[in-house]
Amino acid sequence: MPLEPLTAVSSIDGRYRSVAESLAPYLSEYGLIRARVRVECEYIIALSETNGVGVRVLTADEKDMLRAAAVDFSVDDAEIIKKIEREGYEKILATNHDVKAVEYFLKMKLAGTSLADVNEWIHFALTSEDINSLAYAAMLGNAIEMIVIPSLEEIQSTLNGMANEYATTPMLARTHGQSASPTTFGKEIRVFEQRIARQFASLAKSVILVKFGGATGNWNAHVAAAPEVDWIQFSKKFVDGFNTENTDVNSRFNLRVSLALNDTTTQIEPHDTYAELFDNLRRINVILIDFSQDMWRYISDGWVTQKPKEGEVGSSAMPHKVNPIDFENAEGNLGVANALFNHFSNKLPISRLQRDLSDSTVERVFGTAFAHSLIAYNSLIKGLGKISVNTTALQSALDEHPEVIAEAIQTVLRREGVEVPYEKLKALTRGKQVTLEDFAKFIDGLLVGEEVKARLKLLRPENYTGLAAEIARGN
Repeated sequence: MPLEPLTAVSSIDGRYRSVAESLAPYLSEYGLIRARVRVECEYIIALSETNGVGVRVLTADEKDMLRAAAVDFSVDDAEIIKKIEREGYEKILATNHDVKAVEYFLKMKLAGTSLADVNEWIHFALTSEDINSLAYAAMLGNAIEMIVIPSLEEIQSTLNGMANEYATTPMLARTHGQSASPTTFGKEIRVFEQRIARQFASLAKSVILVKFGGATGNWNAHVAAAPEVDWIQFSKKFVDGFNTENTDVNSRFNLRVSLALNDTTTQIEPHDTYAELFDNLRRINVILIDFSQDMWRYISDGWVTQKPKEGEVGSSAMPHKVNPIDFENAEGNLGVANALFNHFSNKLPISRLQRDLSDSTVERVFGTAFAHSLIAYNSLIKGLGKISVNTTALQSALDEHPEVIAEAIQTVLRREGVEVPYEKLKALTRGKQVTLEDFAKFIDGLLVGEEVKARLKLLRPENYTGLAAEIARGN
């Protein structure tokens, strides 16, 4: 059966393809192969610029030719590499090795050009994990910079706008699902905005460590071939160049996630920084699950309303329904993404002795976790774009629960020296339906000054919001 959206096994390549496809240049098999090509080409250039290695000096045109191999890398080029992997290259049998196939592809591409004489410097002294480590790090950095961050920034910006717009809109709070001291809708939105902002700050400081030290991480072959070269310093400079000289045609030439050399590794980089990065993304997703569930409840209670979409059906049987599907979709996809991010963090830092191949299988699933996250972010953006706050319903809920001002009254009475004020208010309100009139009678019977009584009688659930408005505005 041919692969198309309706026959795709995964929903990210089927139902949600239009949302997830923006990740394809970075986290697909094609994206991985292109990143490998880029690392190999930049490596030849770096070798040619290093005294003592033995590679002749390349001309500016030759460097451009090498870089163009990555920038102009096409799906057809990737297919050629896959064919080399399956069937071999010239007299070489099928490689069954994805990175070696890249090496043979580049040798084939450079043959007949002025660079033919540097063919054997491709993949010089390296192991496949050197290429993969840097390729995956660059892919993740670009995907986060180009796709993930903009989506999350749009969510954060929307929440910031809502926090300011509804900073003074009073709302009944609920703790343990029960009525509690009032807040404002804007303040509750600000809580989520600030939580995301904190995780953004952490994400912006992320560093992915890269391994580039040969077969078992000791630069053995490098030193054997060119002992006079400082290979650790060379590798540090080479890896750092991917932070400042990003040649990805779609990049803004700035990796928000920084790359740095780890000079103490086995055959593979231990992936601890992967775990840190994925845990950071998982925490962001957990915050957004929390937000999605709160919004679902506000919609369920009628405190937030949704604008119906023309022609959309909420139920196959109940014509009236306008379901909170965007927030439900976000919650579900965030959960799937986090299950994968959690597995990545638990699995990748573990490797038998100097290496085993199980990490390679897991790395190939990075795109799936990012895709489900992106689908969720898109759903949240859609959902936030069609809601409004029902201030009438919010006020009605406040009117139905005047008992929430009991906290304020008992606290004022404590200051006035009244005996056991908490117990007095508990007897008046706990498990009972009370009215503002009941509070007024209670206040009239207190042995406190008339000014205090007048101030207490002015209390209403809608004006008992403390510093919520200031918090909502970020003051």
